[in-house]
Amino acid sequence: MENVIRPSLSGSKPIVFDILSVLIIYFIPVISHLTALPIYYFEPMRILLIVAMIHTSRSNAFILALTLPVFSFVVSAHPSLLKTGLITSELLLNVFFFYLLTSKIKDRYLNVMLSIITSKIVYYLLKYILISASLLSLELISTPLYFQIIVTLLLTLYVFGFDKLKKV
Repeated sequence: MENVIRPSLSGSKPIVFDILSVLIIYFIPVISHLTALPIYYFEPMRILLIVAMIHTSRSNAFILALTLPVFSFVVSAHPSLLKTGLITSELLLNVFFFYLLTSKIKDRYLNVMLSIITSKIVYYLLKYILISASLLSLELISTPLYFQIIVTLLLTLYVFGFDKLKKV
């Protein structure tokens, strides 16, 4: 009986995670408006994405990277369509670089850090091009760099800690 139940439970894990992720993204604008806190500074989509990469499957991480920004745009019309495309590209690159590095480097925490940094570099390069072409009228860096560094370090520490606990 256990063998019959186990596959269905493991198959539902990504679906439950995806539903919770979408709900979190759905309520972030509401929470931000109610509290006047810029919750987006903490990169909630990236946090959910990294958690998905560590705890679910590769295909699920790609699905979330593709759908979370689009869902946010559809629900709240924020950010703009072009910025949604930029964010989607950044998250997809984050997943792509993570799994590319994982095939070469054993330490997942290092892969998380390098994939975030690499995807951010590409994101800012693309954003700069779009701003220079007058397709976007935004600041190049709207989230303070120190927030981005803190989030990157915390996510790296999360994966490091999870992997160390898993070995125990």
